[in-house]
Amino acid sequence: MFTQTKFFSGSALLVALCLGQSVSAQEVITIQQAVDNTLKNNLTIKQAQFSAAISDENLTQSKYALYPNLNASVNPNLTFGRGLDQTTFQVTNQTSLFTSGNLSTNIDLFQGFSKINQIRQNKTILEADKSNVDKVKNDLILNVVTAYLQVLYNTDLERASKEQLDIANKTLVRENALLDAGNKTLADISQAKSQVAIAELNLTNAQNALSISYLTLGQLMEMQPNQKFVVQAPLIDNVKAATSTANPDEIFNNALNIFPDIKLATLRSLAAKQAIAVAKGAYLPSLSLGAGINTSYSYQFDYKGLNPQSSFADQIDQRLGQSVGMSLQIPIFNGFTARSSVRRAKITYQNTLTSEQLAKNNLNKVIFQATTDLKAAESRYGSTQNAFNAQKDAFYVVEQRYNVGLVNSLDYSTAQTNRNKAEIDFIQAKYDLLFRAKVIDYYLGKQITF
Repeated sequence: MFTQTKFFSGSALLVALCLGQSVSAQEVITIQQAVDNTLKNNLTIKQAQFSAAISDENLTQSKYALYPNLNASVNPNLTFGRGLDQTTFQVTNQTSLFTSGNLSTNIDLFQGFSKINQIRQNKTILEADKSNVDKVKNDLILNVVTAYLQVLYNTDLERASKEQLDIANKTLVRENALLDAGNKTLADISQAKSQVAIAELNLTNAQNALSISYLTLGQLMEMQPNQKFVVQAPLIDNVKAATSTANPDEIFNNALNIFPDIKLATLRSLAAKQAIAVAKGAYLPSLSLGAGINTSYSYQFDYKGLNPQSSFADQIDQRLGQSVGMSLQIPIFNGFTARSSVRRAKITYQNTLTSEQLAKNNLNKVIFQATTDLKAAESRYGSTQNAFNAQKDAFYVVEQRYNVGLVNSLDYSTAQTNRNKAEIDFIQAKYDLLFRAKVIDYYLGKQITF
């Protein structure tokens, strides 16, 4: 891993291999394909989309709440013994079936604008949830770039470790040959074996790190662990071409307009402000209009057949009734529930305003840190490149002198170790610089490509 977030990787045109699998048997994935696969398959995005779908349904329902309601009811009753004859309205002792029906409608004419304000708030909440989907996608894109570059770095680290092990093994063979000729001691052999053991350990660690980084990238794309793939390394011989010249203020001002984190925080503040208007609707009177139509039918079970019964149609027509009415409700005292609701809404609004400002402050801090890190990465890249070139030259000289017996095994091993460390430092610096430049592109809203 890098210092802080370590991104690195390999030489130009190198195709990284995972777990020693054959390239021909595996899918080769570019950085754009990795991003596309993640945006298509990642379950975190799907969860955010489901949340937006629920908000969309809430908005639709709040619009339907403006429509009148219409209800119908049928109420059959079977009575026994003494009761009121629904035809003659006399008290009788008989069995009767009485059925009434009702159709009613009601519409709210005024409710303190609470329904209108609820629609406005639900629209804002829907927009916020859509922005949250964009935020989740945006965060995942950066995570994919992080994981992708980590695979590339670990691939290069594995390659360098294999080269170092090869050199160490060749050195051990040479030392054994010289020992047989009487020109080396057992101490020299021990020193060479030690270098081989260290190189083997470094290679094992590099291979383990590579496997884990592939697993991390695969999980972001929601791939099964048994699905093998390799990543395509970018052409980065001219790494400095990837750097950005934008200053922090320009980047921050641009990010304020396009970054979904800020849009999400702003919309949540607006929704909280609209919630205050919804809550204040409880202070105002409400007016509703209602209308209804009703009728009934009764039948007396007269087993002697002495009481004539009106027909069903006649009774329905004779008992038909209509009604129209209005209802005005004026809140006078409700245990301060309306006032408490308004106060809670105001507190929530102030909290969301604070969260919005925190989001802006954090974005500003991250961007200024990113530009500072980029400058440091540029400087470190140049220094490690020079150090690596110097160590390669120094090791070449020591190697030539060692081959003719002018340098002992300890000095040769030291030079080899210094050269290996300089190479690892250079690999780290190279991909750290690339990553820092891509972070700037990320905050500028640019598509991340290599």
